[in-house]
Amino acid sequence: MIRIDKEAPGHLAVHLICDDYGTHKTPAIRTWLAKRPRFHMHFPPTGSSWINQVERWFGFLADEKIRRGAHKNVQALEAAIRHWVKNWNEDPKPFIWTKSAEEILDSLAPFCRRISGAGHQRATR
Repeated sequence: MIRIDKEAPGHLAVHLICDDYGTHKTPAIRTWLAKRPRFHMHFPPTGSSWINQVERWFGFLADEKIRRGAHKNVQALEAAIRHWVKNWNEDPKPFIWTKSAEEILDSLAPFCRRISGAGHQRATR
């Protein structure tokens, strides 16, 4: 966080998505954060699948820049990634769940029925 504080422009709010580990609750971290109101900590619920959204972002990066590109060396690859990230950050696209949990479970039901003993079949009402 110290590096982010130094390198991020001072007028920007900084939103950090953290795991639910308790290091942010230590007195030293609480004191540090109290002096920096631009830092906003976000903690996903225990057991949530927020990491899937992070993985999806890296999937976009891989699909759009790494797999499609021909990079002559590591420096060219790094430059291409930095350019892609800069463009993403200029026009970010939030990840939004578009299906309800029920719709997702319904779409998985046929697959789960094919798996012997999966135990994931949707309960009937």
